[in-house]
Amino acid sequence: MTDMKQAALDYHANPKPGKIAVSLTKPAQTARDLSLAYSPGVAEPVREIAKDPENAYKYTGKGNLVAVISDGTAILGLGDLGPLASKPVMEGKSLLFKRFAGVDSIDIEVNSESPQAFIDTVKRIADTFGGINLEDIKAPECFEIEKVLIEQCNIPVFHDDQHGTAIVTVAGMLNALEIQGKKIEDAKIVVLGAGAAAIACTKLLISAGLKPEHVYMIDRTGVIHAGRTDLNQYKAMFAVETDKRTLDDALDGADIFLGLSGPNLVTAEQIKKMAPNPIVFACSNPDPEIAPAIANAARNDLIMATGRSDFPNQVNNVLGFPFIFRGALDVRAKVINEEMKLAAAHAIKDLAKEPVSKEVCDAYGVDKLEFGKDYIIPKPMDPRLLGVVSAAVAKAAVDTGVAKLPFPANYPLKSMADI
Repeated sequence: MTDMKQAALDYHANPKPGKIAVSLTKPAQTARDLSLAYSPGVAEPVREIAKDPENAYKYTGKGNLVAVISDGTAILGLGDLGPLASKPVMEGKSLLFKRFAGVDSIDIEVNSESPQAFIDTVKRIADTFGGINLEDIKAPECFEIEKVLIEQCNIPVFHDDQHGTAIVTVAGMLNALEIQGKKIEDAKIVVLGAGAAAIACTKLLISAGLKPEHVYMIDRTGVIHAGRTDLNQYKAMFAVETDKRTLDDALDGADIFLGLSGPNLVTAEQIKKMAPNPIVFACSNPDPEIAPAIANAARNDLIMATGRSDFPNQVNNVLGFPFIFRGALDVRAKVINEEMKLAAAHAIKDLAKEPVSKEVCDAYGVDKLEFGKDYIIPKPMDPRLLGVVSAAVAKAAVDTGVAKLPFPANYPLKSMADI
């Protein structure tokens, strides 16, 4: 662990601090270049944008620029460490946007005294960008922040901690259910955690066919049931009529466990109480709710997923957000709606069933990857994600009427060279 700590610090510090930089897209070698880039030539696109704001997409980088914005109130699993401490994470998201989808991204850390101040700040700068990725904002404030910004901005606003996690979770869950011979409409699920990711995952699973009455969501007090009077409006959506009160009660006979909470909260004995052929998504990072070795020793009929790259079936947001924004930007979508999220989930789900190239296997040090219990979700290094997910999102945006541009002629993208 000490070696990893020093390696991570060295990575961020050398050979120059940080992970992103600005590069030029136009020549700037001659006096004429500078007269076109700045004064007097720059006045011409200024006049055109003043006539029609849509011309900003023609003459500036707005259409391929996403802001990654945080207030630092929920950084990874580290908690509220403040906006400046969130900067390495936000730079990391910018790196992933560029590396996987060719999206330019700027990180912005907002030192705001209230959710309303955060909303006001983001709203005032929104015109600069083609989209906004909200990140590491604590619940329940994150729900209202995203809702208001979606209403007040005319570009896509997407809280990745909620929806990115949900999209990849749904993709993996649908494949796991298929392998285990179960139908989503019949499955009973225990959701440990009631924060942003847990609520978003559950809502998208319901959109994909899960029955609300089959959901047992658990917060620090216990099962969220209809008799509780201490629930905020977001938790209250999942209150069910039940006599189950504890995690132990809820896991008895459950088909699915979805953990988005904290480390080592589930025991082998509890896993043994689940229904035959169970599905366990223990996604707390870096330490899952139950270690794969313990879960697999308890049951030989389960499918296990975590948020870690060193175990099979990593639930990783990078499978989604770069390509979701790529598709949304390329059709100039006004929002990222539920249909676009489900389209992304199904595209990721279906890709896991396709043959995997030797190059991808080599990148992960394995001889082969085949659809099955240890491969229910594609690997982040699979270059086909760019094409299939972006195309699915763009098509859903066009089909649902939230796109300003038609489906792109160069889709589906074959590689970064197509961008």
